Amino acid sequence: MLSCKDTTHLLSAAQDRKLAWSERMSLEMHLVMCKGCTNFRKQMTFLRTACRRYTAGIQNEDPSRKV
Repeated sequence: MLSCKDTTHLLSAAQDRKLAWSERMSLEMHLVMCKGCTNFRKQMTFLRTACRRYTAGIQNEDPSRKV
């Protein structure tokens, strides 16, 4: 079974690449049993979504508009 450290590394890697089947299965098994890592995944997802929305908002702004 994965350690919490290994799990957080895989969760981070999953943001950048598709995980292998064995990595996904090990990750999901750990997440079923570990509330801390499950919360970490939720936090990573929230932050990634927030950053994407923020970036999209900046790109859609009118450059002539003054703050």
